[in-house]
Amino acid sequence: MSQALRKITGNIKNANCLVIFINQIRMKIGVMFGSPETTTGGNALKFYASVRLDIRRTGAVKEGDEVVGSETRVKIVKNKVSPPFRQAEFQILYGKGIYRNGEIIDLGVSQGLVEKSGAWYAYQGNKIGQGKANAAKYLAENPAIGAEIEKQIREKLLKAGAGAEASKAAAADASADDVADAEAGY
Repeated sequence: MSQALRKITGNIKNANCLVIFINQIRMKIGVMFGSPETTTGGNALKFYASVRLDIRRTGAVKEGDEVVGSETRVKIVKNKVSPPFRQAEFQILYGKGIYRNGEIIDLGVSQGLVEKSGAWYAYQGNKIGQGKANAAKYLAENPAIGAEIEKQIREKLLKAGAGAEASKAAAADASADDVADAEAGY
């Protein structure tokens, strides 16, 4: 594995492409400290990878007694291109993919746009469903409301991201001014 990765790394960069390796977890026997989990194939993949994701199924999504999807958690284990150790949880429905309306409900609650009291979800004072599945079904039946909530979520998140970038730029400018003042003897 190490020799192959050494040979193809340059070609991957020159071709400007993405290579995805899917691996499995094995348990190490007799480990007293640290994680007993390890991936097969040695350490070459761990070393050469720019991004490593730990994807786990945390539960099942059911409609009645029938399992229609999985609750999934993705953790960034290693990231050379942006901040590591972030985490995301979402639902994947079989045959459909990531459950968009469920994500809108979750993000709406986290951003304060959708109110949650007990099992009930409400948007602008109107109850939209008891339980996440019913609230998401309401958004599927009323796509205009789903689009409105999504637009507000995007505006809030983009504004927060732009504010953080502006504060970083202001801090960098202030520190540059402090350095210039110190050099000038102020």
